[in-house]
Amino acid sequence: MIIDVDVLVLGSGIAGLSFALRASELGRVALVTKKSDTESNTNYAQGGIAAVMDPNDTFKSHIRDTHVAGAFICHNDAVEILVEEGPDRVRELIEFGARFTRSSSSPEPSRLDLGREGGHSARRIVHAADLTGREIERALVSQVKRNPDIRVFEHDHAIDLITEQVGDTTICHGAHVLDSETGDVMSFRAKVTMLATGGLSRVYLHTTNPEIATGDGVAMAYRAGAVIANMEFIQFHPTTLYVKNPEPGARQFLISEAVRGEGGILRLKSGETFMEKYHQMACLAPRDVVARAIDSELKKSGDECVYLDVTHLDPEMIKGHFPHIYENCLAAGIDITKEWIPIVPAAHYACGGVVVDTNGCTSIKNLYACGEVSCTGVHGANRLASNSLLEAIVFARRAFKDAANRFKSIPETDIDEYPSGRHVKDVDLVRIEELIFRLQNVMWKYVGIVRTNERLAKALAEIKDIRRQAKELYASGKLSARLLELRNMALVSELIVLSAQWREESRGLHYNLDYLELDDANFKRDTILVKNRQNLPEMTPDYV
Repeated sequence: MIIDVDVLVLGSGIAGLSFALRASELGRVALVTKKSDTESNTNYAQGGIAAVMDPNDTFKSHIRDTHVAGAFICHNDAVEILVEEGPDRVRELIEFGARFTRSSSSPEPSRLDLGREGGHSARRIVHAADLTGREIERALVSQVKRNPDIRVFEHDHAIDLITEQVGDTTICHGAHVLDSETGDVMSFRAKVTMLATGGLSRVYLHTTNPEIATGDGVAMAYRAGAVIANMEFIQFHPTTLYVKNPEPGARQFLISEAVRGEGGILRLKSGETFMEKYHQMACLAPRDVVARAIDSELKKSGDECVYLDVTHLDPEMIKGHFPHIYENCLAAGIDITKEWIPIVPAAHYACGGVVVDTNGCTSIKNLYACGEVSCTGVHGANRLASNSLLEAIVFARRAFKDAANRFKSIPETDIDEYPSGRHVKDVDLVRIEELIFRLQNVMWKYVGIVRTNERLAKALAEIKDIRRQAKELYASGKLSARLLELRNMALVSELIVLSAQWREESRGLHYNLDYLELDDANFKRDTILVKNRQNLPEMTPDYV
């Protein structure tokens, strides 16, 4: 079945929704999402959007903080765009209906309440209590549902991009998509395709991400020949609620960075503080530093968790600023106004992905990427807290403007339907789940917060075997969402390990005990991966 649209958007987080809303000006838009319309990493973003909204704050300060957190391999042109265009994009979200928290202490009733998070030198976090992502998602979904030019396809799973090779140029014409409820494959033909598929941290056993974050966009783009970068930089959120016996595959509840921004203190079981030993900003240090510090302290002590203490703060302030966190911890039997919160790190965010320019264009013609699936160069080796939602809205708008300028010149083309006839064999779903669980364990054990050459080599051998089995199952097996996810997760995991093996230094989120020092001479640059290296474009990022 071929479905003709003008614009195809894969993913329904902040990047996909905001792009779809703008792209509806160009014609018919199909928005494809694996789950329901609000299931995405955006929906679980507690902290907020980092933007210079205070007259006492400066673009220069936000730019500097981003570079410092990113270990100085951020692309300066992308960072400047992010910071300087960010405030206007936040105002547009307000126009879309997003209700952000207002300051109760300001004489101006319209003044936003600005929080502070780790790595930031000023209060610049625009938030909606501690459920910012959910509020943004609500506002955007409401707009999408009212738009007659956008059709949402829920519970559908992209299989692969539809591409054509013309000389040295790969051109995207849409994507093949599985209707996971009927088993039918729809081939979407589109002039413009936007990858906004979100993250990949479900390749790890312990993660803050929802079930859908299986790296599908990166995997599809790589198979199509797109340039991929910086896959080794996986951010582990330092503070997720520790649960002694979690259910298999459960998403770990995130304790926002903003809790430390408001004065939360990290403590050992003994009550001793420890962050001052690791960084001059102590509990407000960047995430990579905090995650490694916690990992180090747990390995030294043998304890299962450390603690986040907010008992010295005003209880009403805690309940008012962090109602979602307060209620979820209370449901777990912890009154955070009186008890310390047990916390551990968990896989949270991928700083690398599909390489794009400052207009969201990938190395494949007519294919854009935005949000966590992309690599704009903004995050470098470590994302600064709350820059991710900002990146999504800033570069979604830039991608739309580029697509709009080119749209009328993109010709119609013929495509073939997906060859589903070869996928006939029954597939043992138990085997798929066993392979996914094995993969997640390998990634957590060998490719986590602290790495070594030996661990990475072991991981690669295991992953290659898992990927071989996934390929065999996919080759002739009946298609299902989990089979496609296994195929993508195995490929993405291999890309992470290959990138980590190439970077023979410790920088940002990549920490290798065999290479503890920075090596600017050889590695102050992106890690590039591409399936067909002869088509590798010139990559000249503007570093500081």
